[in-house]
Amino acid sequence: MASSRATKIDRLASVAARGPEFEVGPDGQGSPNGHDAGVSLAVSAWRRLRRNPVFIVGAVMIGLFVLLAVLAPFIAPHDPALRLLEDQVSRANNEIPPPQDGYPLGGDQYGRDLFSRMLLGSQQTLLVAALATVIGLGGGLVLGTLAGAFGGWVDSVVMRIVDVLLSIPSLLLAVSIGALFAEQSQFTVILAVAIVQIPIFARLLRGTMLSVRESDHVLAAKALGVKRRAIVFRHILPNSLGPVIVQSTLVLAIAVLDAAALSFLGLGAADDSTPEWGQMLGNAQDFFDSQPHLAFWPAGCIIVVALGFTLVGESMREALDPRQRR
Repeated sequence: MASSRATKIDRLASVAARGPEFEVGPDGQGSPNGHDAGVSLAVSAWRRLRRNPVFIVGAVMIGLFVLLAVLAPFIAPHDPALRLLEDQVSRANNEIPPPQDGYPLGGDQYGRDLFSRMLLGSQQTLLVAALATVIGLGGGLVLGTLAGAFGGWVDSVVMRIVDVLLSIPSLLLAVSIGALFAEQSQFTVILAVAIVQIPIFARLLRGTMLSVRESDHVLAAKALGVKRRAIVFRHILPNSLGPVIVQSTLVLAIAVLDAAALSFLGLGAADDSTPEWGQMLGNAQDFFDSQPHLAFWPAGCIIVVALGFTLVGESMREALDPRQRR
């Protein structure tokens, strides 16, 4: 499994570092990418993305999610921690407040407004996924740059550490890291998910840097006597970040799922007054037979958000991959 994941990451790095392929244009003359001749790879990729319905659908999903997360404190009709409908909860019959005026989704098992909790939960989910991805990206950039720039024993040591981390299933590794902390919180979830993502970014950046290191402009800089630091930070690293940025979009989807899974397993914040979708899903499992909608809403939102990030990430990867252009 580790070998398969590592091979896939290396292949992505190699392909992303090649740049546009040479194609025959409509006039019969050779030109880079035919109708995309004369424009940068980013502009060419954007032209394909905006005509890609898969990208548009994914972007709309993400846009709605981000908009709701940002506006959640202002549009939530009630405080998600207040048990405003507690008098309608029946423990004996597993009855909870149904949808009614001012409560479009009804209440949860404690009489709290479910609609408000769903809105505020989107904010927590976005915060955890974004911070975990940023931390994982930062750690991966450091390790990947060390391995790709120095090579030799430094590369060997870093890659062996990365291989060990990749050999463990991501969710199992995240659960193991989260369980190490005596007190569970949102921070422990963020840290656990971030550590899982570090080896993915590190291996991808290292592979891309190794490909860029053999390009003509880097070899020319070496021949002119440019110092290694300048070559790495001015020539190799800037031209290696493209596939890493694209991968971060896909990692956001994984971060959403992993964070929800950790909260579902009870490794998130113990206090549920601040809602989070994975935690809401875990709390609803005792009522799944009688009140399945308590699990349906958070589970559906998690799936839709993860799908949106996946669609956007795959579309961006195809747009930047010369072998998969449509």
